[in-house]
Parts: sequence; structure tokens; C-alpha cells
Amino acid sequence: MLPVIHINYLAIAAGIVSNVIIGFLWYGPLFGKPWMKEMGLENMEPNTKEMFKSLGFMIFGSFLTAFVLSHSILVWKPSSWNLQADAPAWIYGAYAAVFTWIGFYIPLLLGSVTWEGKSWKLFFINAFYYLVSLSAMSFILAVWPA
Repeated sequence: MLPVIHINYLAIAAGIVSNVIIGFLWYGPLFGKPWMKEMGLENMEPNTKEMFKSLGFMIFGSFLTAFVLSHSILVWKPSSWNLQADAPAWIYGAYAAVFTWIGFYIPLLLGSVTWEGKSWKLFFINAFYYLVSLSAMSFILAVWPA
């Protein structure tokens, strides 16, 4: 038996917007200065063309993340498998966010510390950004019905 998956592209768009807003706040007023210091970018002047290119790739990456998370959330729901009644939708969003973060993001970020020599401070700034971002995106995708 295969799950029944209905994708809500408006929820995906909202998830992308949430990721951009959280990224702007996280790497701007909240943790921008320590992040830039840990990345060795304190004295770098931003190039507008490069920033828009990076933003474009971030939006594309956010789309991929939201698209896959929407599938992951629905796979957690018993009703997708024509089984028992579902728990509240946010629970499946939390499962998808936390397990995606632990299983995919944390191992990659650990590699940046162990193999690339990045600092633990940078690890924690990035790791908790991804947890917050995945949680917000997953919550939107989970509670916005298809």
C-alpha cells in the first residue's frame, strides 16, 4: 500500500517565505556579526549581484526542502496510509522537522567542524537556524490543509 500524498503549493510558498524571513533575521540582526566573524567575513563588502544570486539559490533550496518536508509530513500521518485517525497536524510537522534536522542537517554540520575546521560556535549558529527554520516550515506545511 502506498500513501496518498496531496501537495499544497501555497503552503510550500509560505514555507519558503518563512525560511527567507528567518534567515534574514538570524544571519542579520540576531547572529549576523558572530556568524560573519566565524566565517572570516567581517571586513568583506557585500556584492549586490552576488547577494541576489545567493538569495535565488536559497529560495530554490528552500523550495526543495519544503517540497520534501511536505512529503515527509504526510508520510507520518496514519490517514495517508488509510489507517487510524490522525493526531493534531502540528505533531507530524514536529516529527518531520526534528528527524530531518537530526538525520540530515546535524551530520552535515558536524562534517564542517571535523573536516573543514569550522568552529563549534559556527556549528551552533547554523544548527539552530536550521532547527528553527525547519520547524517553522514544517508547522506551516502540516497545519495548512492540502
